[in-house]
Amino acid sequence: MSTDNKPAFLPFALPEIGEEEIAEVVDTLRSGWVTTGPKARQFEEAFGAFLGEPGLHCIAVNSATAGLHLALEALGIGPGDEVITTTHTFTATAEVVRYLGADVKLVDIDPATLNIDLVQLEAAITPKTKAIMPVHYAGLAVDMDAVQAIARQHGVKVVEDAAHALPTTWRGKLIGLHDSDAIVFSFYANKTMTTGEGGMLVTRSAELAARAKVMRLHGINRDAFDRFTAKVPSWYYEIVAPGFKYNLTDIAASLGLHQLQRIEGFQHKREHLAERFDAALADLPLVLPPRPLHEGDRHSWHLYVVRLKDDAGITRDQLIDQLFADGIGVSVHYIPLHLHPYWRDRYGLKAEQFPHSQLAYERMVSLPLYTRMSDADVDRVVASVRKAFGRA
Repeated sequence: MSTDNKPAFLPFALPEIGEEEIAEVVDTLRSGWVTTGPKARQFEEAFGAFLGEPGLHCIAVNSATAGLHLALEALGIGPGDEVITTTHTFTATAEVVRYLGADVKLVDIDPATLNIDLVQLEAAITPKTKAIMPVHYAGLAVDMDAVQAIARQHGVKVVEDAAHALPTTWRGKLIGLHDSDAIVFSFYANKTMTTGEGGMLVTRSAELAARAKVMRLHGINRDAFDRFTAKVPSWYYEIVAPGFKYNLTDIAASLGLHQLQRIEGFQHKREHLAERFDAALADLPLVLPPRPLHEGDRHSWHLYVVRLKDDAGITRDQLIDQLFADGIGVSVHYIPLHLHPYWRDRYGLKAEQFPHSQLAYERMVSLPLYTRMSDADVDRVVASVRKAFGRA
C-alpha cells in the first residue's frame, strides 16, 4: 500500500521470472559465453521438442520482427511484390514488408474473432501477391484450414505472425505445426513467455532455414559459436550476403529455456484469470473476448480485450479514465495501421475501408492479464469496470 492509503498501481503486464531463470542466467554469465552460443542452440532444440514434430527448423532471433523479416527475405519477397495482412495489428507485421521494398495490402477483420477477414483476404489477392500474413490476434487461432486452402489455390506463401499464439492450438494442433512456409513467435516482455526481447522462426523448409541462419548474422556463412569453439584453427569465414544483426544472445536464451518449461502452466493460469473475468463481466454491456471455435482448442490468452456495446452508456475513453483513476493499467490493441500517418498516407487509406477494425478500435480496452495476477487483482479490475458502468 502507498502512503496515501491508495492501493499500489496494478500494471498492465509483468513477466514472471523464477529462480530457475535467474540461476540459468548467472550460469551463462559465469560461463564466459554470453552472446549466441550453446544456450541459444539448446533453446532452439527445446522449442522444436516442445512443438513435437521431427524435422522442424527453429531459429532463435532477437525479436519476432526480425523473424518475420528473415522469413519474407528468405522467400524472395522484394520490389514489385505485395503481401497481404490485417490492418488490426502492430506495425511490425507490416513494416518488415517495406524493409524489402515490397508493398503491403491491408484488409479488415472479422468482427467476431478480431482476426483477419479471410473472405476479404482472398478477394485482395492479385498477380502481385506473393505472401499472406495472418495474425493470431490476442492468442485466438486464425482458421488455418481456410488460410492454407486460399494459399494453395492462389499459389502464395504463408507466414504466420504468431507473436500472441504460444501455446495456441487450431483443431488440436499447436500453432507452428500447420502447413505454413514460416511461423514466427515473440518472447517480448509482455508475451506468454519471455526472453526479455526475442523470437523464434519456425519452418519445415531446410532451404528457408539455411538462408535465415546466414542472414541472421551479417550474411556470414558460419556461426560464430562454431568458429570460436572449434578444435582446429577456424578463423576463416565468408560474407555471402548483406545480412542483418538478428541473433539471440545466450543470456536471453537462458530465460527462454525455463520459461518454455512453464508455458503450459502459464496458459492454465491465464485461462483461469480469463474465465474469472468472463463470469464477473457477463452482465455488463460488453462484448467479451471470443473463445476458440472448436471444442478442446486452446487460446493462449495473451490479451483479454473487451469492447463496449452500442448501449454501453459510456465511451471507451471514459472506461479507461476510470481504470487509471483506480490505479489500474490498461491498453488498447491496436490503433489500426490505417490510422497511422505512414500507412494512411502511403496507401491513401480511409477508416471507412476498414469498418470492423475501426469500430473495434473505438470501443476496445485490453484489461490486465498476466500470470502474476491474483484472483484479488482480477476482482479489483472488475470492481473498477463495474464502477465505470454504474454497477458497483
